[in-house]
Amino acid sequence: MTTHELTAAFGPQHVPVSRLGFGGAPAGLSNYLGAYDAAAAANRATMAAALRHAVELGVNYFDTAPGYGDGLAEAIFGDSLEGTKVFLATKVPLAAAGRLRQSLEASLRRLRRDRIDLLQLHGSSYGPDEADAVLRKGGMLDELLRLKQEGLIGLTGFTSEDNNAAVFRFIETGGFDVMQLCYNFLHQHPYDPTRPFGSLTEAKRRGMATVTMRTATSGTLQRWVRMVNPANTFDYTAALIQFVLSNPLVDVALVGMRDVAEVDANVRLWRDVGGRIDIAALHTRYVQDDKCG
Repeated sequence: MTTHELTAAFGPQHVPVSRLGFGGAPAGLSNYLGAYDAAAAANRATMAAALRHAVELGVNYFDTAPGYGDGLAEAIFGDSLEGTKVFLATKVPLAAAGRLRQSLEASLRRLRRDRIDLLQLHGSSYGPDEADAVLRKGGMLDELLRLKQEGLIGLTGFTSEDNNAAVFRFIETGGFDVMQLCYNFLHQHPYDPTRPFGSLTEAKRRGMATVTMRTATSGTLQRWVRMVNPANTFDYTAALIQFVLSNPLVDVALVGMRDVAEVDANVRLWRDVGGRIDIAALHTRYVQDDKCG
């Protein structure tokens, strides 16, 4: 895949998905990155319009989770996307160990589907004990694989904010089809092109699909700029999204959206392949001197 492509061949079946993914956290979480009532009827209607508009504009990757508002985001996605042919990903909390089927069945009811394209373990950081519990015989990975074998899910995956030992253990099992992790201009730990090294590199070597979250740094870079340069009025959001889309190892970059205007702006960025940058050149530390040698 090159950074100039608008779609990625996703997973072992090479399903075509949009490299811009619709992130579901803002749909269900109140006061997420600002004051907001996710359950308010007007906000639900605005979110539903955004979801349907994204489908109309060619976005077909949608990511949600039962943890986003205790099922609220899944319910909004279900109401808005019913009858559409999209790639739908949801998650199961680590607390659902031994009960993945029950968690999935509840998600299917809210999402109004009889099958999920991708089911992911919803983790932020996995310590050694948690990783052991996931990978032990009869553990959560085995539960995922059983659901896949039964046809209730298409692909297996995990999410993580980290680039720690557990992430590499999960990659090495070969049991996960997809890795979703935090990667953006501030948090570049999953990909160092100068080595090369990082979980993005290892996942691709294993043939895994890759999804990134916190694409625009969840507002962290913007807050830092306001702290060190209060007079700065430049909006870095577009550049931050283009940075992630510029990485050829990233299949899908998730971006949270709540209204039609945000969808329009992000779709323009996704389609603006001329706005991509050369990631390798960004990390170059030495200037080639033709006089040397």
